[in-house]
Amino acid sequence: MTFLLNIDVPDVAQATTFYTEAFGLEVGRRFGTDFVELLGWPAPVYLLTKQAGTVGAGGDRRRYARHWTPVHIDVVVADVDAAVERALRAGAILEVPARDAPYGRIAMLADPFGHGFCLLAFSEKGYDALLGSS
Repeated sequence: MTFLLNIDVPDVAQATTFYTEAFGLEVGRRFGTDFVELLGWPAPVYLLTKQAGTVGAGGDRRRYARHWTPVHIDVVVADVDAAVERALRAGAILEVPARDAPYGRIAMLADPFGHGFCLLAFSEKGYDALLGSS
């Protein structure tokens, strides 16, 4: 089984710049001008040009203002604060500043296209810290 991450964006060139600068991903293949493969995460990322207003899954029209979706990316990093700064320089929008949590440190952001993501550095126990003692 293989996992791929597809991200709809209105401008593949702008998105390629954002994702390479914010996360250090590298361009793999280009499939014409509207479809780019990015490498560097455990799963390849495919940026797909889909214009605002076009119909997506479920008949919903795409919009690239900040939107909510039940699926988002958590990017696990060694240093959340440094990763936030890098993402902000690349054009991310900070929604919730970095804070400590029982499982580590987390910040919540959005890319320039309205897709939310978190930057996360796990503590030694990680999510196991949420289990408590039994």
